[in-house]
Amino acid sequence: MDISSLIDSLHPLEVKVLSTFGANPSAVLQTEPLAQSSGLEPSQLSMAVEWLLAKSLLAVDTETVTPIVSLTKIGDLYFEKYSPIERVLSAARDAARTGKRLTIQDIQAREGLEPAEVSGAIGRLKKEGALLIIQGGCIESTGRPSQTAEAMRGLLQQLHGVTRELQAFSEAQRQVIQDHAVKRGNAREPFRIDDRVARALKLSVAGIEAAQQLSRQGTAEEVSQLTPELLKDGSWRTKRFRKYTISLRAPRIAPGKRHPYREFLDTVKMKLVSMGFQEMRGSLVETEFWNMDALFMPQFHPARDIHDVYFVKEPTHASSIAEPFLSRVMQAHQDGGETGSTGWNYPFDAERARRLVLRSQGTAVSAHTLAAQPAVPGKYFSIARCFRYDQVDATHATDFFQVEGIVLGEDINFRTLLGLLNLFAREVAQAKEVKFLPAYFPFTEPSVELHVRHPKLGWMELGGAGLFRPEVTLPLGVTVPVIAWGLGLDRMAMVALGIHDIRELFTDNLDLIRSTRGAF
Repeated sequence: MDISSLIDSLHPLEVKVLSTFGANPSAVLQTEPLAQSSGLEPSQLSMAVEWLLAKSLLAVDTETVTPIVSLTKIGDLYFEKYSPIERVLSAARDAARTGKRLTIQDIQAREGLEPAEVSGAIGRLKKEGALLIIQGGCIESTGRPSQTAEAMRGLLQQLHGVTRELQAFSEAQRQVIQDHAVKRGNAREPFRIDDRVARALKLSVAGIEAAQQLSRQGTAEEVSQLTPELLKDGSWRTKRFRKYTISLRAPRIAPGKRHPYREFLDTVKMKLVSMGFQEMRGSLVETEFWNMDALFMPQFHPARDIHDVYFVKEPTHASSIAEPFLSRVMQAHQDGGETGSTGWNYPFDAERARRLVLRSQGTAVSAHTLAAQPAVPGKYFSIARCFRYDQVDATHATDFFQVEGIVLGEDINFRTLLGLLNLFAREVAQAKEVKFLPAYFPFTEPSVELHVRHPKLGWMELGGAGLFRPEVTLPLGVTVPVIAWGLGLDRMAMVALGIHDIRELFTDNLDLIRSTRGAF
């Protein structure tokens, strides 16, 4: 190692640290004495030490990590106004003395606490036997003390304005601190536990040689610019000029760019428009009628279950359903009406048809379009955001985008549909392998599922398609064949963008957004 070149590359902060060891190169120094001897601020010392460690001029002799406890802003507030567990317990005892009934709402109104704070305090007090939940959801004090409430008051007093080591507290106190310390996803806690790292540092063999050479040659003041004043008085001769390393990589410039998934959605729309498709639009909130009934899905279908569809809480129902569509669809469900079908043979509930839900499938947009006298022949598409209750994982989400489409015409058939699906899989999803599997949907016959192979996740379904049944088209006033499809754009984007987790499509991670390649 060329020590002279290495010394020339040192930052002034690194030089100060090495010079501190110069008098005794074999010494082992703690970080606090080292900061005092070098005259550096803690942040400056930390940077210099990390640089010297990276250059193998310093080595860590020993390292101790000490948990340190302090109060957060919430803790300071609890010190002044008492913690939720103390306030809830006090309210319960006051109610017991006066014989009043006390509800959770009463506690929230009296103490001005958040619902989460009240529920957490009640849960802890109930576990300790200090509270009971009696008939009517009322709170009743048992008269027993609460170890957590008592410990909380003592801890708030001991830590107000100071920090202490965690090990200085008793085991019971440590448990309370850890239970109520700030954690990821829960910042409203009174205590903070930080790790105080104390290092004992020593020079490496190369560091000893560098420190000795610095001691022999002395340290000159380092300057970064050659000024006229330095030239005039000749003082430049005694200065140490900062070296410039032209081999270092330039800073990365991150120009603004569109989110990869937003760009993907816009490109899909552009491609479909260029193929002659007209865009359909619809509301995120739909009635069960347009979301399911108009698609010949019986009202006893499992998709009506609360676990598959999100219901709107307020208002719960639409005022009305347009006629003659309600009557025609009702007849198709009950006995087939004029469709030539036998229907589902059950009493259709017109009141349920008005119930409001979050759109669970883009096909609801197609149903509206069919009822609005579309052009024949005609091609329509929609990029629809849909909502379904689902377990979130790498390929499933509770809300997602579907590319929904219909094509109407006298000469439309199943072969036309398969050709379009193959085109979408290869052009939009950029899939290399495609396969079709038979499927069942209440509103199409025949029906098919489109599957593509993801490079890492294997085969995955993109969506379903088929020919609309007469029970769907005839009640809506359409007499020509209609092919329809609803494909998951999120999964298509995963294949096209090389993403392995569907949640990354909606990420705000700038590094991931900048590094994700475009789909087209």
